[in-house]
Amino acid sequence: METAPAPVVVAIDGPSGTGKSSTSKAVAAQLGMNYLDTGAQYRAITWWMLSNGIDVNDAAAVADASGKPDLVSGTDPAAPTITVDGADAAGPIRTPEVTAAVSAVSAVPQVRTRITELQRAIAAGAPTGIVVEGRDIGTTVLPDADLKIFLTASPEARAARRGGELAGRGGEKPVDLDATRQALLRRDRADSSRKTSPLAKADDAVEVDTTELTLEQVIECVVTLIEDRQRTA
Repeated sequence: METAPAPVVVAIDGPSGTGKSSTSKAVAAQLGMNYLDTGAQYRAITWWMLSNGIDVNDAAAVADASGKPDLVSGTDPAAPTITVDGADAAGPIRTPEVTAAVSAVSAVPQVRTRITELQRAIAAGAPTGIVVEGRDIGTTVLPDADLKIFLTASPEARAARRGGELAGRGGEKPVDLDATRQALLRRDRADSSRKTSPLAKADDAVEVDTTELTLEQVIECVVTLIEDRQRTA
């Protein structure tokens, strides 16, 4: 009788547009693992701040309100969910307004502490293992993860992918790839320079450059890395 693979905790980090979400969801589904999009949690708390009239550029106000919203993340990779105070927030958290504000909210230490606690609790409660994707998972949230992967890609490739995502959402205006590229680079600078849990590659992370790879190739690469780790767990 074949034994079930050992449950492992996998941290997948990297900047926007490297394929983290698509890869993580597909890998988790293929391997029967749970999945957590930590970026959605930061977007959700940012959406709550904007919806409740909190000045997102006032760090003290954001810190004071950081414990108020009730955030719940579903970890089924086939249908991941995020609710705020019981309301489905999957759509509202992807608006341009939230995108423009999320770096400022995410930089507030009290917000990061709150969300990090949620993330660790979810990872600890995943009996079949979990793929957690974000920007500080391997360095801060889950430094003892069984496997750490850092996805990278050229700014041009990332802009093209993000442009494809935006076009796929039914926008009427053509996507300006140069503006998208500049926005990604600004997000990189904000995430990498914040004092609390900056975007960074963990020393023991496996780096995968996705620039020249198809999504299927990235998924295959990550699945192989996880299966190798499961065999030694």
